[in-house]
Amino acid sequence: MAVSAYILIQTEVGKASAVVESCRKLAGVVQADDVTGPYDVILRAEAGSIDELGRMVVSQVQLVDGITRTLTCPVVHL
Repeated sequence: MAVSAYILIQTEVGKASAVVESCRKLAGVVQADDVTGPYDVILRAEAGSIDELGRMVVSQVQLVDGITRTLTCPVVHL
């Protein structure tokens, strides 16, 4: 069963647009948008399992230049 999550991202000042463009190229990223508020970018990502999702966040998303912090929110089906 595929896992979806929203990944909330804080960036360095002035880097949000560049982060969005870089993240849109990552495998598993379905959508990436600039937002206002306490976070600068929100991603929607999909992976085959929660473990794959975690590996994608740590090995791909968090390595994007300009990202200072991420918060991963898996989607649940109640």
